[in-house]
Amino acid sequence: MFELKSLVRPNILTLEPYRCARDDFKTGILLDANENTHGPALKDVSNEEETLELNRYPDPHQIDLKEQIIAFRNEKPNKFLKDYNQDKLTPENLCLGVGSDESIDLLLRCVCVPGKDKLLICPPTYGMYSICATVNDVALTKVPLEYPSFQVDIDGILNKVTKDSSIKLAYLTSPGNPTGKLLKVSDIVQLVESAASKWNGLIVVDEAYIDFTTSEADTASESMTTLVNQYPNLVVLQTLSKSFGLAGIRLGITFANPELSKYLNAMKYPYNISSLTANIALRATSIDSGLKIMSKYVLSIITQRNLLMDGLQKIDGVGRSIGGLDSNFVLVEILDKNKEPSNETAKALYNKLAVSNEVVVRFRGNELNCTGALRISVGTADENKILLEKLQKCLQEVYNESS
Repeated sequence: MFELKSLVRPNILTLEPYRCARDDFKTGILLDANENTHGPALKDVSNEEETLELNRYPDPHQIDLKEQIIAFRNEKPNKFLKDYNQDKLTPENLCLGVGSDESIDLLLRCVCVPGKDKLLICPPTYGMYSICATVNDVALTKVPLEYPSFQVDIDGILNKVTKDSSIKLAYLTSPGNPTGKLLKVSDIVQLVESAASKWNGLIVVDEAYIDFTTSEADTASESMTTLVNQYPNLVVLQTLSKSFGLAGIRLGITFANPELSKYLNAMKYPYNISSLTANIALRATSIDSGLKIMSKYVLSIITQRNLLMDGLQKIDGVGRSIGGLDSNFVLVEILDKNKEPSNETAKALYNKLAVSNEVVVRFRGNELNCTGALRISVGTADENKILLEKLQKCLQEVYNESS
């Protein structure tokens, strides 16, 4: 049933990618791209900036960076990968974008006809899926995550997509946002396998927070990136914003089978990854330095996450952890004086923390099955200590003011 060529929009199938000046020649006296040959208009240029040749257009393909990314992911393949040698990742599996948001948008434009096709999401989930769908005039259909487990409803999704052929994409977030819950990999594999025989569409798994979850074994990974060659209808999104601490450089990664990746790379703007972004990303994904630092920070965040949750659970008025402990944040209920989850109390606490105490968290109570919820990022040990102290104080003030 799954057939990529009949899924991709006809205009994309015939799209010829923009031919860049640097596709042909990269060295010599380069007078082919209308660049400013005098150099960047900066008073002082560091040695590192000099080597980046900022007056020249960046590499449109970023093969060196892709090689480092796949080396990192191939090191711990998913336990459901059947043939590592045949299906391990290569640079042809990757399309790089300006954050995951560009990846989300590219996939929509690749397979969804505006005003005709649909995108399936599983609330509560990341808000950009809906925004990108609206911008592209793609209708939304929803299959909520099962509650209270916040796991994927396999039967519900299969029922929807098999009855409505206009659904072309299904977006899953694992670990979830705002839930912080890792979706069971076995469930997603079951969904991908079942969907392939019944539905011509793509299962897209957004793994922005995947490095904060703990694997069952040191030799395996919960990430589904290494499965995209085994399952052509699977796409995985990742970013350097979270575990790598590089939200400011805006680099997202799409992992897909080589044929789909070819179409996505043809669609993207030719110089979407700047030389500055690529330089930092190369350093961050290097084995000798960047990956060691990333792993150190992730372990620290996981440790602090557990301590933060323990501290929150001791505060009178903080209810359940309604999400999971698989991300760099937690999702907790805020209770009213009657010990019931309350959006009113949570909003008042959120505002009091931010306005008069300079501690900013996120109110998520309007999300499905998240009544009274605050999403709290895991800070440093000192930041978490301040948060716990001020949250306890402010919550008591909210209770007193509501008397």
